[in-house]
Amino acid sequence: MHNQPPRSDVLKYVGTNLRRLRKDAGLSQEALANASGISRRMIVSLEAGTANISLGSLDRLAEALDTTFLKLVSNPDRELRRIEEVMWRGKTPSSKATLLGAAPARQDTQLWLWSLAPGERYVAEPDPEGWHEMIFVLDGTLTIEFDTETQLVNANDFTIYNSAQNYAYLNAGKKTVRFLRTVSS
Repeated sequence: MHNQPPRSDVLKYVGTNLRRLRKDAGLSQEALANASGISRRMIVSLEAGTANISLGSLDRLAEALDTTFLKLVSNPDRELRRIEEVMWRGKTPSSKATLLGAAPARQDTQLWLWSLAPGERYVAEPDPEGWHEMIFVLDGTLTIEFDTETQLVNANDFTIYNSAQNYAYLNAGKKTVRFLRTVSS
């Protein structure tokens, strides 16, 4: 669902949550590595709080633990409806993705606030079948590139698409693009 490496913000709770969820599932680090396709070395480093990992790889760990992305990355002492944590940062300080909150659905529904500086690009990993994204652009023009087409979404407009495909967000303009993103299954 997400693929750029998060910077330290998202990792605040991952180590503790990962260790607790892994032990609750009765899995060794090796067993979790085999189930998720994430190396044991990465799992050891994540639990120690010394590694950086892509958001897509966090999705794979959550799936292997039979839990949700939100339970893996969130502060366990906060209500999941209001998360308000930075989950991705671009090359410039004005490019970031903040997971605002979530609501129950068949799986999780996530509400994000994104900003992309001019020239910034975010390349996503395809989500599992059945997942969709809804984008509402607040400022600027967002370019969404798919394998077969490119969509331009202007301020005060939206798009909805199946996110079980390759796609990327791009700001080809001269000012920061801000948009709301909802991910659901």
